[in-house]
Amino acid sequence: MTATPAEGMRTLSSRRRVRAQREVRLVLPDARTEEVRARTAEAVSRLDPEQEAEALSWIEAVSEFHELPAR
Repeated sequence: MTATPAEGMRTLSSRRRVRAQREVRLVLPDARTEEVRARTAEAVSRLDPEQEAEALSWIEAVSEFHELPAR
């Protein structure tokens, strides 16, 4: 028997509840558009390289890096 889309969503939601998970949806600017690309380029051009280096150093210090097994 084929489930309706609504039944499928209820089943999926039920499985997520059992796993203590929930769906989160994000709406993001479309990086394919010229307007968004121009705004991004402008924002990047204003970044301070020293602050960026400091932020990256902090991220590396607090992150766990694991080597992936060779394939």
